[in-house]
Amino acid sequence: MITIWDANVELKIDDRFHVVRSAREAVAFLKNNWPEDKSASYAKARKVCLDAANGVVTGAEARAAFEAAAKEAGILR
Repeated sequence: MITIWDANVELKIDDRFHVVRSAREAVAFLKNNWPEDKSASYAKARKVCLDAANGVVTGAEARAAFEAAAKEAGILR
């Protein structure tokens, strides 16, 4: 089941804006659009978002992990 987050996560990379609305979108963004520098928070976000996409953890947990990784990477808008 795909669940949309209560609030979107807005990101900015190289003057381009991106909106992520769910754990599945977050997984795709982490895989395809994340900056080269990948930290431990990136790895945690990827795992938690995959777990949420598979119904193992809540969307709120995935959103929090994704936001934390984006903030650390300096791309959270």
